[in-house]
Amino acid sequence: MTFAELLARLGGMGRFQVWYVASLAVPLLMLASHNVLQNFTAGVPEHHCRPRAAANGSAADVPLVVAIPHDGHQRPQRCRRFVEHQWGLLGANGTNGTGGSAATEPCRDGWTYRDGIFTRTVVTEWDLVCEAKALRDVAQSIYMAGVLLGSILFGVLSDRWGRRLVLSCCYLQLGASGTVTSVAPTFVTYCLCRCLGGMAMAGVSINSASLCMEWIPTGARAVVGTINGYSYTLGQFVLAGMAFAFPHWRRLQLAVSLPFFLFFLYSWLLPESARWQVISGRPDLALKGLRKVARVNGRRDEGDKLSPEVLQALGVPGGSGGGVATLIRSPGIRRVSGGVACVWFSTSFAYYGLAMDLQGFGVDVYVSQLLFAAVDVPAKLASAVAVMRGGRRVAQAGSLALAGGCILATMLVPNELQALRLTLAVIGKGALAASFNCAYIFTGELFPTAIRQTGLGLGSTMARVGGMMAPLVRVAGDVAPVLPPIIYGVTPVLSALLTLLLPETRNVPLPETLRDLEMRAGHPKAADAATVTVPLSDTRA
Repeated sequence: MTFAELLARLGGMGRFQVWYVASLAVPLLMLASHNVLQNFTAGVPEHHCRPRAAANGSAADVPLVVAIPHDGHQRPQRCRRFVEHQWGLLGANGTNGTGGSAATEPCRDGWTYRDGIFTRTVVTEWDLVCEAKALRDVAQSIYMAGVLLGSILFGVLSDRWGRRLVLSCCYLQLGASGTVTSVAPTFVTYCLCRCLGGMAMAGVSINSASLCMEWIPTGARAVVGTINGYSYTLGQFVLAGMAFAFPHWRRLQLAVSLPFFLFFLYSWLLPESARWQVISGRPDLALKGLRKVARVNGRRDEGDKLSPEVLQALGVPGGSGGGVATLIRSPGIRRVSGGVACVWFSTSFAYYGLAMDLQGFGVDVYVSQLLFAAVDVPAKLASAVAVMRGGRRVAQAGSLALAGGCILATMLVPNELQALRLTLAVIGKGALAASFNCAYIFTGELFPTAIRQTGLGLGSTMARVGGMMAPLVRVAGDVAPVLPPIIYGVTPVLSALLTLLLPETRNVPLPETLRDLEMRAGHPKAADAATVTVPLSDTRA
């Protein structure tokens, strides 16, 4: 009997699996809030230099004094002011005239921020504008660096210590770091806490995916993956509503962090992955968990038939994982690891290049957020149909190619046609959301159980490398505005071509050992040499 057949005997996609998936999906809803939170907590309001005080009072008290020069669009310059006050026909605020070629200087007395969509953000709190404006993107890159570290650390730890234990710790860390972020007294403290939150976010993401994958029957994996994807989509709607309700960045940061304390408390009710317990040499614990599953699913008699001997027939205790080095040990796993790395990097790189630039489309930021969230609904539905009918590989490659094409097409659209540019961006973002949906399913099915968590950690790591680089590429737009869309667009197109080299996994049982994977890849010698031993009686499990 294989593990897949054992799950079928215990109820398949029964009440336990439904409860389990729902319990993991609710926290995923809040992850979207943390990933793109800086669209709101680091929003940039209209601003200009604080005027130099006039000789007989403030500049605002002297109606004919020009304190701030204007740009080519007759708007106050953001980062310069006149050294000496100029005379002209002005409005009451002293900023509506022109000062000719008079000398200017940087903003030495701070900035004046206009009331609008954003009231209090980290930008206004620590003046992250003008010479310091790059720090805003640096803060997001530091968050992504935390996610990168978390992907590496928690991927390996969960293969050694268990998925559920690491998941619970990540819930607690995310709630605590987010709460401390909301009271951060300095920008450095803010960045440090965001980094810790990013680490925890990665642990939540990859462990939730593995637990779902390892408790769900083969035929339901695509549907469950799509449900988890829609949790993230719903979270984007929730973020827009919460950002509107809490315009002060500290209150918004706190509001999206406190729920993770609740998730931490109930996560201790979730059973550990029985697959992981078996391959880790803990058949007694696996037996206890499987009997609980049978009881919840109304198959108590089947659970009572289980014994240590039955589990020994499924897997001989021999240790788990093998570490990161296992990902490049043999030809088949190297091809899988390389393809997965490209898919995750390009998807995340292009995704955050679009999603973190909502103000760049010239449309109300709340409307843009809602549109970017709404497109996920049909996109992820289409991806679910594609992975079930057309196959994982075709769906993955197609979504990446479509996203790259839409991003490249924005270069051909004039800036005046904002609606068309936004439409292309929304379609591209939807395709990238579909790509993420496919990637979670595809990656979990490509790697064997023994190193599945490490493999998901690799994918998440490369995604965070892409997420770190995406904000920095936007800086290149100050030199040549055409560079960011070219880079964001070409990368997923190239990755789509590489995806076609990966094996198809539709309707194929999960591989349990590295040997299973190499045999399926047509490398019998490499399979015989594989040393990650998690032998199951039947590789069809």
